[in-house]
Amino acid sequence: MTTPHAADALAPRTEPDAIPDDAGQQGLSSDEAARRLAQRGPNAVVDAASRPVFRALGKLWAPIPWMLEAAAVLELLLGRRAEAAIIAGLLGFNAALAFLQEHRAQGTLDALKSRLALMASVRRDGVWRTVAAAALVDGDVVKLTLGAIVPADVRLLDGDLLVDASMLTGESVPVEIGPGGRTYAGALVRRGEATAAVTATGTRTTFGRTAELVRTAQAPSSEERAIVRVVRNLALTNGVVVVLLVAYARVIALPIAEILPLVLTASLASIPVALPATFTLAGALAARRLARHGVLPTRLSAVHEAAAVDVLCTDKTGTLTQNQLSVAGVRAAPGFTEGNVLALGALASSDSELDVVDAAVRAAAIRERAVSSLTRTSLVPFDPATRVAEAVAADAQGRTIRVVKGAYAAVGPRAPAASMSDEVRDLQTRGYRVLAVASATPEDGWRLVGVIALSDAPRSDSAGLIRELHALGVRTIMVTGDAPETAAAVGRAVGLTGPVCPPGTSLADIDPGQFAIFAGVRPDDKFGLVQTLQRRGHTVGMCGDGANDAPALRQAQMGIAVATATDAAKSAAGLVLTQPGLGGIVVSIREGRATFERILTYALNSILKKIVQVLLLAVGLVLTAHAILTPLQMVIVMVTNDFLTMSLVTERVSPADGPGRWRVRALTIAGIVFGLCDLAFCSLVLAAGELGLQLGPAQLRTVAFVALVTGSQAVLYCVRDRRRRWSRPGAWLVASSCVDLGIVSTLAIRGIAMPPLPGTLVLEIFAAALVFGVVMTLGKRPLFALTGLTPPSTGPSAPGAG
Repeated sequence: MTTPHAADALAPRTEPDAIPDDAGQQGLSSDEAARRLAQRGPNAVVDAASRPVFRALGKLWAPIPWMLEAAAVLELLLGRRAEAAIIAGLLGFNAALAFLQEHRAQGTLDALKSRLALMASVRRDGVWRTVAAAALVDGDVVKLTLGAIVPADVRLLDGDLLVDASMLTGESVPVEIGPGGRTYAGALVRRGEATAAVTATGTRTTFGRTAELVRTAQAPSSEERAIVRVVRNLALTNGVVVVLLVAYARVIALPIAEILPLVLTASLASIPVALPATFTLAGALAARRLARHGVLPTRLSAVHEAAAVDVLCTDKTGTLTQNQLSVAGVRAAPGFTEGNVLALGALASSDSELDVVDAAVRAAAIRERAVSSLTRTSLVPFDPATRVAEAVAADAQGRTIRVVKGAYAAVGPRAPAASMSDEVRDLQTRGYRVLAVASATPEDGWRLVGVIALSDAPRSDSAGLIRELHALGVRTIMVTGDAPETAAAVGRAVGLTGPVCPPGTSLADIDPGQFAIFAGVRPDDKFGLVQTLQRRGHTVGMCGDGANDAPALRQAQMGIAVATATDAAKSAAGLVLTQPGLGGIVVSIREGRATFERILTYALNSILKKIVQVLLLAVGLVLTAHAILTPLQMVIVMVTNDFLTMSLVTERVSPADGPGRWRVRALTIAGIVFGLCDLAFCSLVLAAGELGLQLGPAQLRTVAFVALVTGSQAVLYCVRDRRRRWSRPGAWLVASSCVDLGIVSTLAIRGIAMPPLPGTLVLEIFAAALVFGVVMTLGKRPLFALTGLTPPSTGPSAPGAG
């Protein structure tokens, strides 16, 4: 019954016993307590929530906002207030989306703090007083009673307790502690009464360290790194082009009044303004689809990171198992049956549901219809000091029968004639908790009836989950605070047959790939294991249910809380399963990979557009000796073409069979190759307008504008499916294309913000773009192979959001 490893696992590693030498049964004086409170601070979790205004301003401090802000300032300096207002609107749109979807650790800290005791019974100046738990200090003597929440880390001075620390240790059953034993802030007293000396308060407690880990945890985001690298590559590539543009403009003696708008236009062309908004929109649509399958995303980054997850760390208790103790087996001693063992064990069990061990024995007796004919006359509930419960009963003849149930080490010596040591040792090696049952009559004395094996049974879908994850290229690791033997038994039952990490091994110095199970770990061990995996290049998922899992859930790129998880775990996680079972994990990974494919397509489309837009300015400058596009035209392209093609996030895609990785170099090369093809189309249209139709510089600006938009649309339909040559586009994509082309043709024909063109010429450019799109579609496979941006593996098609 006793599981000291659970308590020892949470003992501070670096701090010695903090009970001061002057602490005793009488506690501290009020003056000494006040001095220590002023010196070490209150017994409370640090609340460091930032103000909403500062979080909002933080959304304006990033590479893309910087570029937009610089463009808006330059527009104002040139006196273009309308254009500056539009750019400011784009900036605000991106910032608002990011702010609204930001996950905040404050909710997790609030949920954690809700488990802390508000008041405590403490001895001050020799008398017992009720004070706020925040006023406790090291050396205080507190009273712990049934139903109380332990207010700080303490060591028992006298008395015995049954303490439920499952939210901190991951243990599936309460543990017994006596004088000298430790328990921790946030634990619940299930039975007994004791006095204890406070050893640590506030952030120095195990609970406080857990809360501090949650507050400081921050998962490295492959999404943010990808955006930064895309922007960097575009800035470097297009920056070189802009420098060459300015140099050429100076060579041909272009006036400064024309060079400044040219630079501004080129700068706007380099900004993938809709890229952050597209990430957010794609995540929001994926979140809606996940909600239909019983998965609630609490932060959108977890949806994106699910695509790249290649290691899943999972808690045992309440995650792979049911977090419900049950009888897994019964062994009867000679002369008795399994029914006798269960019936007498139930007789020596209390009727209270608070004792999960007794409840499990009674439930098994009812299920097996093992009902004793004896009438119980009295019951002494389980006593942590003696480690047994004892019932007195009478049979039909009125004889008195005594029955004891408890730890084999305490029950076995009463009936030494029928030892079951070998059976008990075998059951304990297999990870079971073992109870022994013995009975006594006045005539026969004590006889060993048998033993009962208890376990927290695995969920019915745990083994299937691990098999599915393996098929998806995701390795599963069990990380638990439970004993190695128990963890290994559950691991075998669910298909985790790899080795168990030896206790005491430093997680920072090992290769986590060596082991399938990490047992006897503390909350900061789980947190540290996730960080170690991340430092070694893995994208980590973490699945858990308790407050002890909260730091690791927060640190992991994809933190998953099961349906029965605590509020702290749900708040720390990025994904919350709202239905029983673990199927939502596989659904999340598949949906994440589908979302990744959609975003990858948009990123490729965005890169090639930005490249062709800047290079087209260079071609136009050479052909006409003037800027071929105005800043206003470029802003219109940003608003229409860029944002309308966000409809790519609704497309039906085929997710890869393995984790999705951002290969920005290959993505950039593909963008350059397809961008050069689009540039060739636009250049040919522009040359035909100047050389064939003899159009002037003003009308050529409109021709360039129409060619730029229609050519981009043609390439968009070409690159949207990298696996198949052609597939039916989604309704939202077709609708956005129609709107985009409608706006472009209206502006070009009516001469809004640009010189007008004949309608027939606009239609001819549309037709040329159609032919260009067909040619590109027929030849795209060799281009993708050339760039190294290989198509995804064939998998089940993920539906769009439309």
